[in-house]
Formats: sequence, structure tokens, C-alpha cells
Amino acid sequence: MSGFEDYLDDFLSSWRKSSLDEIKYKISDTYQAREISSQSELYDFGYEESIQGWDQAFSAFQKNGTKWVLKKLAVTPVRRNEMLAIIFASIEVDGKQSETGSVFFDTFRKGVQGNWKLVRSYIEAGVPIEHITAFQTEEK
Repeated sequence: MSGFEDYLDDFLSSWRKSSLDEIKYKISDTYQAREISSQSELYDFGYEESIQGWDQAFSAFQKNGTKWVLKKLAVTPVRRNEMLAIIFASIEVDGKQSETGSVFFDTFRKGVQGNWKLVRSYIEAGVPIEHITAFQTEEK
């Protein structure tokens, strides 16, 4: 699992840096995701829409100095060569953390060449930060 932990730390580092080029490389071109908004609206999307979303967020956040706050809540194997990482993501603007964030249930798969890629996500958006404090979180 240590190889995956290193990969996940690198994935989160790319996210924190808002590096679209690095994130693109870490997501499978067969990626599928489902997001539930804070109003309980459902959005299904794939690789292209995901990259567009990352690009929009990274561009907007870099312009106004927004900082990502990412916490690994849990990491566990789900299948042979697949790992699930539960990540809480919120933002900080002018030193003040957002009152809500998103919980990502991200599944990563190790390919035949030994590379890990994000293959699936289930995302709950608009989760109040106080609901996350029940988890033993590791600041990353």
C-alpha cells in the first residue's frame, strides 16, 4: 500500500498546487463520476467534463489567491489493484476556511504498467465542515 500512499500524496500535492497538467496525467481517460450538489441535484460526468471543471476551478482560484484545504479521511483497498480514498476538500480565502466542502470517494486503479489512475468518483458537495470533524483526520 505504500506505493499507493506515495501516489495519493502526489495527487493531493498536484491538487493543492492547482496543476492542471499534473492532474490530467493522474486521471484515467475512462474516468466516470457522480456528484450530488448541496441542493441534492445529481450530475454524472466523465473525463473531459472533469478536466474542464478542474481547469475552471484552478484558474479562478489562482486569480483570487484561494487555497485548497484537503484532508484524507480514509484509505482502504476495494479490489485487487484498486484503492478507495475518502478526501474532504474545502477552500480558504484570505485565511478564512469555507463553512462547507465536498467529500470525494475516489477510486484509483493500478494499471498494467504499475501506474495509479483515478477511475471513479462519488462526490457529496456542500457538506458542512463541522460534520467532518467527527472523522479522525490527517491534515495534508
